[in-house]
Amino acid sequence: MTLVSSHLFKPCLTFVFLALFQSHTTFSALILSLRNHRSYPQHPRPMFQTNRTTCALFAGTWVRDDTYPLYQYSNCPVIDAEFNCQMSGRPDSGYLKYRWQPLNCQLPRFDGLVFLSKMRGKTVMFVGDSLGRNQFESLICMILAANPQTQTQMNRAMPLSTFKFLEYGVSISYFRAPFLVDVDVMQGKRIVKLDDIAGNGNAWRMADVLVFNTGHWWGHVGSLRGWDLIQSGGKYYQDMDRLVAMEKGLRTWANWIDSNVDITRTRVFFQSASPDHYNPNEWSAAATSTTAKNCYGETEPMKGTTYTNTYADQMGVVNEVIREMHVPTYLMDITMLSELRKDGHPSIYRGDFSPSQRANPQKSADCSHWCLPGLPDTWNELFYTVLFY
Repeated sequence: MTLVSSHLFKPCLTFVFLALFQSHTTFSALILSLRNHRSYPQHPRPMFQTNRTTCALFAGTWVRDDTYPLYQYSNCPVIDAEFNCQMSGRPDSGYLKYRWQPLNCQLPRFDGLVFLSKMRGKTVMFVGDSLGRNQFESLICMILAANPQTQTQMNRAMPLSTFKFLEYGVSISYFRAPFLVDVDVMQGKRIVKLDDIAGNGNAWRMADVLVFNTGHWWGHVGSLRGWDLIQSGGKYYQDMDRLVAMEKGLRTWANWIDSNVDITRTRVFFQSASPDHYNPNEWSAAATSTTAKNCYGETEPMKGTTYTNTYADQMGVVNEVIREMHVPTYLMDITMLSELRKDGHPSIYRGDFSPSQRANPQKSADCSHWCLPGLPDTWNELFYTVLFY
């Protein structure tokens, strides 16, 4: 976050705190439509041609494949402790042995050397919350598995971390921006600025491939809430309808992309919501108050191809905003295939968990992030396919 001197905080405190308690009653036409009808146009599933077969990449099933995982955690030094489930003592490994099978085709096998060759001299940047960091670290591991001796350089910082494959001039970066729009600190208060993205956008301007995500932070409450105030339209709010806030932030992001991205050199992707698994009723009709409270102890994917779609409203907003953009933006629709993977979360197997946290999975289990190796590797197989095929 950017620290801003108090003299730059131009609105007087009286105005700010009067504005805080204004009721936020103005909903956009899009939000009203979502709330009133619950039926918005669905984003068409991206199609890709392989072996003369039309393939719906994001519809399919999980199949057992003993050639997975694509790398070993012990051979990848960039995995954060919170994602490194095997190193942290996870006793089962069956969750590593699943491959995504799209309808009517096979995904091309990820090849790290092909990725480096095709991306020579270019920069890939993941922008968003820690799910973007999950995917960023996964992609590095997948590339290193194909060329473990290549010369590399890593710079971890906040908000920007970069891993370079020096021989190829390829940079893979992660920029932390959970809301995409700017978050500033003014007079000790964190302010999400729904109308402002210039600060963050400057860090993305020169990337050749941009992969954005946002979602979870818009719904956080209590101590997990990512702001003290929301700034919108020159006014300040302690809170507002979360879907309204997300839509406003996404439109600011979309306007920035349309105004600043050179489509002759930069490709833009947006990753759909990564689901969590805190409610066992979503995958077990037999779940009761005495059974598991979350993903702890889950070792297999859900069966079938249907899911609860708890992010339907969010994805309705994302679909509509992307559809109205001028810059072609590819929606990586990973929500359904990820929803099926209740077995893929760290749960209590995080290297940064204390013994007391591990002893209390009902309260502490991480059912939001993903183990590495694990599900984000599939996200990157899909990314690789869309990027090059």
